[in-house]
Amino acid sequence: MLSHIKIVLVETTHPGNIGAVARAMKNMSLAHLCLVSPKTFPCAEATSRAAGSDDILANAQVCSTLQEAIADCQLVIGSSARCRTISWPELSPRECAEKVVANEPRQKVAILFGRENSGLKNHEMDLCHYLLRIPCNSQYSSLNIAAAVQVVCYELFVATGSQPPPLVGDKDASPLASAAQMESFYQHLYQALCDVGFITQPEKSKSIMRRLRRIYNRIQLDTKELDILRGILRMSQDHQKGQ
Repeated sequence: MLSHIKIVLVETTHPGNIGAVARAMKNMSLAHLCLVSPKTFPCAEATSRAAGSDDILANAQVCSTLQEAIADCQLVIGSSARCRTISWPELSPRECAEKVVANEPRQKVAILFGRENSGLKNHEMDLCHYLLRIPCNSQYSSLNIAAAVQVVCYELFVATGSQPPPLVGDKDASPLASAAQMESFYQHLYQALCDVGFITQPEKSKSIMRRLRRIYNRIQLDTKELDILRGILRMSQDHQKGQ
């Protein structure tokens, strides 16, 4: 779904940043990288920093001018941390993602990132339809180029809605406990607390049990967890009887 988007790096100085950008792109399912007059490329350091995203480097388009890099694009978005004398329509990374993924998925899009030390120049911003600004600390707003690309690519990826659900161990392996099972547990819990001497004053038991219900209802126990807790209660009761 992101095949219509290309990430364009303008006059990147450090080859390691090119590799790191390739890695950030592959993490988020983007594949089209374009390099405008990079200082050093190809380079072993770029390949090393790419860490398995060598295919993006191998297929990267290398252009001598920015005009050449964006010639096939209908929408051009330039990232910048600096305020400009002439204002452009601004987008946050999330707004950018919504625009290019949801609203204009058929347009060829270029997202530009400038030099490490000075960003995009004014005449390069003149080629852009929008300015992309990443909100950050106003006292230190200069992001590493790979970090900036990662933020933007993450929002693009999320906007596709294609991210898989997190794989968390045995999540959902056991069904949640039913209301009847929970009520039986609360009765057992009350009796066990009485048996071990935790509840000794019946007039206070309602308040205690109400708070315990709030705790366990908030957790939403599954049936396996409920079985474990009831096993603990039974052993506590048996131990008390054996004393």
